[in-house]
Amino acid sequence: MTGADAFLETLAASGLPPLRGRRHGGDDFRAEVVTRRLGPLSLTELVTPEGECFRDARSARAADSEWWQIELVTRGWVRAEQGGSTAVLGPADLVLIDPVRPVRFASSATRHVTMLVPRQSLRLGPDDAARLAGVRIRGDRGPGALVSSLARDMARSLDGFRAEEADRSAAAVTELIAVALSAQLGDARPVADEAVRARVTGFIEARLSDRDLTPAKVAAAHHMSVRQLHKLFEDQPLTVAALIRRRRLERCRVDLTGTGRTVAAVAADWGFTDPAHFSRLFKTTYGYNAVTLTSNNRAQRVNASAARPTEDG
Repeated sequence: MTGADAFLETLAASGLPPLRGRRHGGDDFRAEVVTRRLGPLSLTELVTPEGECFRDARSARAADSEWWQIELVTRGWVRAEQGGSTAVLGPADLVLIDPVRPVRFASSATRHVTMLVPRQSLRLGPDDAARLAGVRIRGDRGPGALVSSLARDMARSLDGFRAEEADRSAAAVTELIAVALSAQLGDARPVADEAVRARVTGFIEARLSDRDLTPAKVAAAHHMSVRQLHKLFEDQPLTVAALIRRRRLERCRVDLTGTGRTVAAVAADWGFTDPAHFSRLFKTTYGYNAVTLTSNNRAQRVNASAARPTEDG
């Protein structure tokens, strides 16, 4: 599928909770959406380009309150933020999302699976749901690994089920999901680690423009050693230094897309003091030069100005 508009139309037709936001919408936009059902479960496999999107309170629909949303990453990385929690997901990782609450996603080019599970079938109480929403569930061990593998395979082939078989299979899958969520609730240390990581991530987000923001400074602000900080992030897709760099690049990309400022000025605002180093890093990350964004914006403004009627027209 080519074109951001066609992608959004297909998403809406798939029945997924709506999302809004910034996606790379150039001529090279490529995405795929395939939805399959297993009894009451809906599984949608998506291939999407790098970008950011969100759902706010105005976007929620009454029908979305009937579901829990489970996101599984099979390629790339995704950062999901909901309810004060931030989950950075790598391949095989999962996260529980409440479709009626605000959520924000940022991702690399990814392949991922969205599973919609009837809310009543998981029987999550409000307190447990609040603890789980937006929290990374590891997909490389325990019940999470079983759910991850199963969801990935199910999204690709669900043919040959009679109605009764589909309902019974869906019930078994739902029970496995409930086991994985219970295991997450019962494992006290990861929950505590997630809370600390959320505070660290929030600290980093608020200080991305600080040129002196380093892992050492982050560790000192949280009364821990640099070694402890690195250990806290050892099972995450990005190290602390890589997270700082990635988020700064994301901020730069947004500013370069939406303003007419120079590459050097934007880079300096977000802590990159060496323009040449920034340009190399930007191209390595996104596959195109930062100056391309400013050139495109300049051309769009010129075209818009030329198309605007004059007072004599």
